[in-house]
Amino acid sequence: MPAVPESGGKSQGGAANSQRGEARRPFGRGPAVSLFTLGTMRAVDSPAQMQAVVDAALAAGINHLETAPAYGPAETFLGQALRHRAEQGSLERQDIVLTSKLLPGGSAQEGRQAVQASLQRLGLPSMDNLALHGLNTPEQLDWVLHGPGSELLDSLLEQGLVGQVGFSSHGDNALIARALDSGRFSFCSLHLHLFDQERLPLAQRALSQAMGVMAISPADKGGRLQDPPPLLVADCAPFAPLQLAYRFLLSQGISTLTLGATGPADLAWAKQLGDAEGPLSNQERQAIDQLQRAGQERLGMEWCGQCRACLPCPQQVPIPALLRLRHMALGHGMEAFATERYNLIGRAGPWWEQLDAQACQRCGECLPRCPHNLPIPDLLADTHRRLSAAPRRRLWG
Repeated sequence: MPAVPESGGKSQGGAANSQRGEARRPFGRGPAVSLFTLGTMRAVDSPAQMQAVVDAALAAGINHLETAPAYGPAETFLGQALRHRAEQGSLERQDIVLTSKLLPGGSAQEGRQAVQASLQRLGLPSMDNLALHGLNTPEQLDWVLHGPGSELLDSLLEQGLVGQVGFSSHGDNALIARALDSGRFSFCSLHLHLFDQERLPLAQRALSQAMGVMAISPADKGGRLQDPPPLLVADCAPFAPLQLAYRFLLSQGISTLTLGATGPADLAWAKQLGDAEGPLSNQERQAIDQLQRAGQERLGMEWCGQCRACLPCPQQVPIPALLRLRHMALGHGMEAFATERYNLIGRAGPWWEQLDAQACQRCGECLPRCPHNLPIPDLLADTHRRLSAAPRRRLWG
């Protein structure tokens, strides 16, 4: 397979369509990408599983493949799948855009060795995009802006081992804004969801700077929308919840949405919506309004508008995030998802919230700030009673 184009090249196609007719969107300074990205973290049971998923993704019009060393054997299996396609004559290097990741930290030499190991597993001389995986803390951001990471990335770009550099982040909004405004990165991967729109302004900020923006797991992390409860299905009718969530993000101009497939069937929506990049239709807007109204009616006087006026909390309790989980459980029947996420709090390091509702000391400082006059300490206590349970193991980490 031919080498990846060196960094600094123009975006190939922008909003133009691919040879098969699927939509492509600009992605930073690199090649344009499909509206959906194949995330390879779930197709790791065998090389045959990865081959089937990659084949189905390419058939669905997906050209952007995302992997990481942290995803077990994903890079190795992906490399084998791509070589198999190339040997069959059914894949050219320019047909795909490949992103892998690097954990921030360590020396420049260690980082270089990690990237070279990724390329060896993938069987490629270079990759289109390298994302710093989990730029979640100020120390990690300083590592790349002012420490060994800066030297490392400059070297990788200069030598053409990577085409462009970006980051994924589960950190707070101030940290993400600082990363976006640093000028260091060409793309970012953020948690952007129909049920959690807190970071949409950051995504728009990145897009306005001609950066690529990838939404992290709108299906699973967005609310287990691939397996929605009956109440949520009714609230989103006549659209499937996942269909509505995908269309909402695409209508916001998000460059590409990740899809972690375990089998070809998981790519059905990507195939159906591969060119659905226009604004929301009247029917789609009505369905989203209907969804919001249904949740508000069920919560009644306990509905939180997510305005964040309650912050900052003296105890650092993430009040809006916790009440959002309560809303998903009570407002739309999404108890399984809300319970899973609530019980990851404090157990996933900088990848998720650190304090749950038990940290509330009932100081009352949030009460006069709330425009809805919510009894916030009582709601937090109720959230913990409803959602506290034994934690489940995360897929990775």
